[in-house]
Amino acid sequence: MGSWSIWHWLIVLVIVALVFGTKKLGNVGRDLGSAVKGFKDGMREASADKSAETEQHVGHTVEGEVKEKSKG
Repeated sequence: MGSWSIWHWLIVLVIVALVFGTKKLGNVGRDLGSAVKGFKDGMREASADKSAETEQHVGHTVEGEVKEKSKG
């Protein structure tokens, strides 16, 4: 009784499709997919920005050390 079989899920899916309609369910699925894609793109951009900042910081430190060694 604790677990649902595939037949239970199919019946629930049919009832949901009848209540909301397949067009509205398709729109909900499309909106959810675009939200997930936007989230992934945002995470990818944030990761790229963070790595670019790290590279600039490391590059700046190395340049400073080279300049100090050439002066001295």
